[in-house]
Amino acid sequence: MDWDDMRIFLALARAESLGRAGVALRMDPATVGRRVARLEEGLGRRLFTRSHQGYALTDEGARLLPHAQAAETAMVAATQAASEESRGLSGQIRVGAPDGCANYLLPQVVARICAENPGLDVQIIALPRVFNLSRREADMAIGVSAPQAGRLSVQKISDYRLHLAASEAYLAQAAPIARLADLRAHRIIGYIPDMIFDSELDYLAELGLERVALASNSVAVQFNFLRHGAGLGVVHDFALPSAPGLRRILPDAFSLKRSFYLIRHLDDRRVTRLNRFAEALTRGLRRELAHLERQVSGAEAS
Repeated sequence: MDWDDMRIFLALARAESLGRAGVALRMDPATVGRRVARLEEGLGRRLFTRSHQGYALTDEGARLLPHAQAAETAMVAATQAASEESRGLSGQIRVGAPDGCANYLLPQVVARICAENPGLDVQIIALPRVFNLSRREADMAIGVSAPQAGRLSVQKISDYRLHLAASEAYLAQAAPIARLADLRAHRIIGYIPDMIFDSELDYLAELGLERVALASNSVAVQFNFLRHGAGLGVVHDFALPSAPGLRRILPDAFSLKRSFYLIRHLDDRRVTRLNRFAEALTRGLRRELAHLERQVSGAEAS
């Protein structure tokens, strides 16, 4: 079984459809089908079951999958390691992240990395869910909790802070807030309760607030509710400098600390370009978080 066979096998295993695999391989779907059939014949075993829903791995195929993934990683590492030590990063890297990080941290950090590496293309997927790196939905992901299962490499990036916040316009016309108990008289903005994909994001539970009058699964939507004076909610400190009209509420009475983690497929730790990008990304995120949180503290002190 040569590398070209493994490449086609992997594409179909991930795409579960001849058409999608053909797009990924830039190959006619019928050719993909013929190559897979020829591979199965040569191995003397069935690697896929076919149905109207697509292609699914058989037990034999599932046993072959980790070996093919390891070969892919080794091939990528072998072809890139020598050249990338002496030149900038290049090619495409896809990063998954929760949309708070994706909207208010990643753009400026990634922009700086790309400015130093003109041949590099970076795709940011901002989705409020956990990414499946085994299915190659992304090359790496940022999470708010460290996964406990799977062939994954997990590195803590940094802690970050969250506080209650509202716009000056809202606070000017709303009932005074002198203590946490006063929050019950206010319109609360937050996540849709049954769409919270990680318990670390269940901020309002710590305040004992059950009713969320204005809710979204998107941090950016919640943030814009706040900007437009619709109510009050829990906000990342690092997002506040992008909205000067917002201010923190009762910061001494309520403060949350959470963490970001860089999550990668374990096999990818042998890929030089991904290691170098991960180092630059981690370093940049730490620096940007510290800078933005200092801005918030400094503005309130002045």
